[in-house]
Amino acid sequence: MLVVSNTSPISYLVVIEQIDLLARLFERIFIPEVVRNELAAPKAPPVVRQWIASPPSWLIVQASPIQNEPDLQRLDAGERAAILLAESLQADLILLDDLAARRLATHRGLAITGVLGILDRAAGQNWIDFSTTIDLLRQTNFRTSTALVQELLQKHAK
Repeated sequence: MLVVSNTSPISYLVVIEQIDLLARLFERIFIPEVVRNELAAPKAPPVVRQWIASPPSWLIVQASPIQNEPDLQRLDAGERAAILLAESLQADLILLDDLAARRLATHRGLAITGVLGILDRAAGQNWIDFSTTIDLLRQTNFRTSTALVQELLQKHAK
């Protein structure tokens, strides 16, 4: 499966110490250079900067596509580059969390998931305790629908 990621899914998974789920679920993840640069930026959490300074072999950095499409301008640079890279590689899946980016990617015909989708898949494989992992995610600045989290907590209740 060919998977492209934006910055936030990788960043949150690093922060909650679940980044290895990406390799377990998808084997390889492609990111544009812009996303790598965002992960290494001074404003990124120190643990994320440290992780991207020595990335795993399953993370493949690609040149960032040229970004001059008007409908993408309302997104940040990483989201724009990830969507364009996913389209150019004909990716099977793109990892995005931002609602506007998810809507635009869906409108452009891309299959999407985000941090919650990754955690849902991992919990379905019994690789994580969903409730414990969600508690860790809630300690970050991650924002999502409370109803969706409750639905997933019920789905994975033990």
